[in-house]
Amino acid sequence: MRADQTAYQLLEAPGAKPVKMWTRGVPVEEAAKKQLGKLAQLPFIYHHVAVMPDVHLGKGSTIGSVIPTLGAVIPAAVGVDIGCGMMAAKTTLRATDLPDSLGKLRSAIEQAIPHGMSHKTRNARGRDTGSWDRPPPPVDAGWAKLKDEFDALCRKWPKLRGTNNYKHLGTLGSGNHFVEICLDEDNFVWLMLHSGSRGVGNAIGTHFIELAKQDMRRHMVNLPDQDLAYLEEGTQHYKDYIEAVGWAQKFARINREVMMQNLIHAVRSVIAKPFETHVEAVNCHHNYVQQERHFGRDVLITRKGAVSAKAGELGIIPGSMGAKSFIVRGKGNPESFNSCSHGAGRTMSRTEAKRRFTRADVERATQGVESRKDEGVIDEIPMAYKDIHAVMQAQDELVEVVHTLKQIVCVKG
Repeated sequence: MRADQTAYQLLEAPGAKPVKMWTRGVPVEEAAKKQLGKLAQLPFIYHHVAVMPDVHLGKGSTIGSVIPTLGAVIPAAVGVDIGCGMMAAKTTLRATDLPDSLGKLRSAIEQAIPHGMSHKTRNARGRDTGSWDRPPPPVDAGWAKLKDEFDALCRKWPKLRGTNNYKHLGTLGSGNHFVEICLDEDNFVWLMLHSGSRGVGNAIGTHFIELAKQDMRRHMVNLPDQDLAYLEEGTQHYKDYIEAVGWAQKFARINREVMMQNLIHAVRSVIAKPFETHVEAVNCHHNYVQQERHFGRDVLITRKGAVSAKAGELGIIPGSMGAKSFIVRGKGNPESFNSCSHGAGRTMSRTEAKRRFTRADVERATQGVESRKDEGVIDEIPMAYKDIHAVMQAQDELVEVVHTLKQIVCVKG
């Protein structure tokens, strides 16, 4: 690249902050560009908006965007899957240590980690019991770190008490959430999972998105999109949201830690050989907001489908079912607000994927991966996502690849 070239593409419009897009060689839908343009018009956007190569249309604001704000926060930009993210841990196991039947491994994981839309709970071993019971021990320990702050939130917002909070701790959920066993370039076994703050995070996000819209109507604020409704710093709603979203992000991180503990136990129940885990462990959000310092100012950074990639910081960029994933190290690029993509990014909606593809297509696309191959995962077929290799090439200025992972077992929610 010549000195007069940049790795990003620039979108500019009168009265809007610049939009810098790391999308060279990756298709970007026009609807996503229009949505980014509306976001950039907001008066409290600071400096510019950064866009990652997995960018695609989202509700309110665009997935794959990094949004710096001064004096305001957009609840719909954070979304309802607050704190959604990834956790991965390298083990001392090698491919040769795995059982001949990966189906046994997948079955053990499915029993150990509640997933999908099931309304069951777990017994002390993490198995479904069919009725709500006290949480298993790893959940007890996790909830102890969350309970006091949650009780304080419930005193302000009593409706949160009736949500699936501790009941969802240690559970995967549905959609694109998953648990995987992968092999790296040296045939070491990795354990990896993707989930967030589950039902309670959804309730918090939905509640404050509606409060923001009410505030906009009350103050007759004209917005380019109602889902860009915001809460102003200094108001009680802003203060309460920052408190609640911070707790939901903590829930999400602990949720992944609890699932990882149960995942390790599941693997040990199938593989007799002793092994160590957390040789290299990463636990990172990709839907969240936090205060950071950029270009000389303390600002709120909302990453909607983006991962922090400070210099030397490890992160996870998963591919789709059947594609490779990457453990990366951040390069600390200030123009991206020290960020990178959170995955491959969809090229079509779930509805379109279900219309276009069949179960046979799923079987072909996930050949060699022990996973579900039924109608329920058609919307997660690899062809519904961008080419992860093109996505990685577009952001080589943002991260370097440390490990390349290929999944061999995949449990979808």
